[in-house]
Amino acid sequence: MATGHLTIDLDAVASNWRALDRLSGAGVETGAVVKANGYGLGADRVARALANAGARKFFVAAAEEGAEIRQALGRGPEILVFSGHMPGDTDMIGDLDLIPMLNSVDQLTRHLEALPGRRFGIQLDTGMNRLGMEPGEWAAVAQIALAAGPHLVMSHLACADEPDHPMNASQLAAFHEMTDGIDVPRSLSATGGLLLGADYHFDVTRPGIGLYGGLPYTDATPVARISLPVIQTREIADGETVGYGNSWTADGPARIATVAAGYADGLHRALSNNCTLYHEGTACPIAGRVSMDMIGVDITHLNGTPQMLDILCPEQGVDALAEAADTIGYEILTSLAARYRRTWLGGLAQ
Repeated sequence: MATGHLTIDLDAVASNWRALDRLSGAGVETGAVVKANGYGLGADRVARALANAGARKFFVAAAEEGAEIRQALGRGPEILVFSGHMPGDTDMIGDLDLIPMLNSVDQLTRHLEALPGRRFGIQLDTGMNRLGMEPGEWAAVAQIALAAGPHLVMSHLACADEPDHPMNASQLAAFHEMTDGIDVPRSLSATGGLLLGADYHFDVTRPGIGLYGGLPYTDATPVARISLPVIQTREIADGETVGYGNSWTADGPARIATVAAGYADGLHRALSNNCTLYHEGTACPIAGRVSMDMIGVDITHLNGTPQMLDILCPEQGVDALAEAADTIGYEILTSLAARYRRTWLGGLAQ
């Protein structure tokens, strides 16, 4: 087949969740963020593996994502929607028992009027200036919101992947100021905040990238592997070039493999002449530009011709690949396109 092969280890996802659950500590519930199609790895299968591991709170970006998780898990597990109660979402939220994290006075009004008595949460802005009610808004409606019985009150840290950044302590203080004394479960931390320690854990943690093998969780078990099929190999002479723009020139006789993947598969053009693929642990550098569907790879030093070359593998994890592309592991994972042939490993792969 002339498409890349993406292998996803669901047991590794579950193992990462269990490890982060232990770090959350006694008395703290560990949720799981499965938005963006489970960070590109298959939300339905990922959610089932996490539920089997013990997760009972699942966080998604939009109600439509919540619908997919509800279909995968059935009734019971809680599904919380970061974007809140948007216009047009009322029926989906009500029918599927989703829990919108209300971000504004308008959303609070919409939810209480359209779905009175149904569960909701509150998202507060403690300084990130992205989603949530600001202190003045919250002060104006807190009495009404708390009387309606929110399921969870949360905020989100802007710089948790930098443990010494002063913004962490600033947001922690703001969250305390806005929520101390309320009789509602609280949540401040995703993966990075969870790793900052118990002061940031409150009642619920909600790891995301750490479940999928990415930083800042350095002890994560790798989850994904990408192997790319070799379509063709060719011998080129000293001074010949490879790919668009003649950006790679052979400095002697060379053997080039063309693999079936490119930026249409989420492998960024920034990897051009700046990344390595692997064959049985041996490094093989990219030769030339990454194009839409193909990448040239220098295999001059290999004995024989490989059928596949790996770009995400034990020798090059998701964050190393992201560094080569001058991005972050989140973007690498969520950019993985539908064209990959996917295999899920683990007891709940079906």
